[in-house]
Amino acid sequence: MDSSLTLSLSHTNSDTHDLIGTYFLEQWRLKSKAAVRKSESVMGVSENQYLMEIDSEECEEEKEELPTELDTLHSSGGFSIVGSDKLSVRYPNAHLHGHDVGVVQANRPAPCKRLVYYFEIFVENAGTKGQIAIGFTTPGFKLRRQPGWESNSYGYHGDDGLLYRGQGKGEAFGPAYSTGDTVGGGINYASQELFFTKNGTVVGTVFKDVKGPLFPTVAVHSQHEVVTVNFGKRPFVFDLKAYEAQERAKQNSTIEKLSIPQNASYGIVRAYLQHYGYEDTLKTFDVESRSTLPPISFVQENGFAEDVSVYSLNQRKVLRQLIRSGQIGDAFGKLRELYPQILQDGTSAICFLLHCQNFIELVRVGKLEEAVLYGRTEFEKFYKLGDYDDLVKDCAALLAYEQPQKSSVGYLLGDSQRDIVADAVNAMVLSTNPSVKDSRECLHSRLDRLLRQLSACFLAKRTFNGDQGEGFHLHRILNSGRKG
Repeated sequence: MDSSLTLSLSHTNSDTHDLIGTYFLEQWRLKSKAAVRKSESVMGVSENQYLMEIDSEECEEEKEELPTELDTLHSSGGFSIVGSDKLSVRYPNAHLHGHDVGVVQANRPAPCKRLVYYFEIFVENAGTKGQIAIGFTTPGFKLRRQPGWESNSYGYHGDDGLLYRGQGKGEAFGPAYSTGDTVGGGINYASQELFFTKNGTVVGTVFKDVKGPLFPTVAVHSQHEVVTVNFGKRPFVFDLKAYEAQERAKQNSTIEKLSIPQNASYGIVRAYLQHYGYEDTLKTFDVESRSTLPPISFVQENGFAEDVSVYSLNQRKVLRQLIRSGQIGDAFGKLRELYPQILQDGTSAICFLLHCQNFIELVRVGKLEEAVLYGRTEFEKFYKLGDYDDLVKDCAALLAYEQPQKSSVGYLLGDSQRDIVADAVNAMVLSTNPSVKDSRECLHSRLDRLLRQLSACFLAKRTFNGDQGEGFHLHRILNSGRKG
């Protein structure tokens, strides 16, 4: 073979090893960081907080700081008096000039990476004129002006039921409200609307044309007016959960109207089984698909033709089974026999992952002396490279505990660690297919790529809306059909 071509192929293999190996090493590191946070939870951090931290997809909205009280640092010049609880506000006893409005914002803006935000006020006393208002205002809003009187602000006013949005003239909106009424204000980030409620019923909505942060805001404007604010510490009068469910139902209704090829979901599942080498399950799936009425077919025009994912399907199945059952030595033997190029560089990331898993399996079955000898022999070359030292330390730390499964490195003894190694080997085998033009195709199945695309679409929509709204929550969608 021409020497330049040999060099080129060697360089290509090295690049492939680096790309695939680096990806799965980072997956391991993410697990390691999560395990450290879990161990810290035992030393004082609550388990709930730990779960919130590691499940970023589902708990993104919980990470946002919520408004909890009224802001007492920024004053409206003595025209509002906030109670010691920081949840009540009243107008001074003396009736002042018409422009002497007492306005108070929440201590934080409304959280925005969610479907809906909502808060309520209870009118304890409507005072002499009932000029109370609830709404949303931007940072730096003039606290001597009713919400809605200035640009980029919105206010639902109690004395006349009008809605003000950025100008001095109100528009017909809802009923007036007075002593004993509970009034709420919310932001629907899906529809990009503000909505207001009275005594548990939505009275109207208005388009939200402000992309930046908005503060929940209340205003008092006549003698003896007193309102209390509920930021969620107490149950709302308005059924917020039912409202959210209704909004999600609207979204689902829109989704249900979309047309997709009849066999699309079958093809996606089939491609997933092909990609990860689940040969036996794939055969069963194909048999069951043919037994449906009408039979499910997979033809090229629907985008599900046999492709690179069927490459070495049986061999990849065997390798996955060996790794997931802890038979790493046999997996090494199969790779040397069938794909020696994968193990050609003894210091590659894939070799490191396999050696680490072999060490872990020895610890798992209690062969500690053998594990020590194996680690000394195999880990030294990787430790010297510097790229793997943190992960080598995690493996070695298994020997420091009488019950390593309960330690911060106990995650290494779980099936998910085997899966990382099995997925890495699977990707490396797929990359040996001469038909593969880009080794990144080997990292993920079509289903994985589809989920990433959905996440990207949600993030793009959020960006368009000023970084406001939900992300893509897979767990929420999967659990949506379950009964609580």
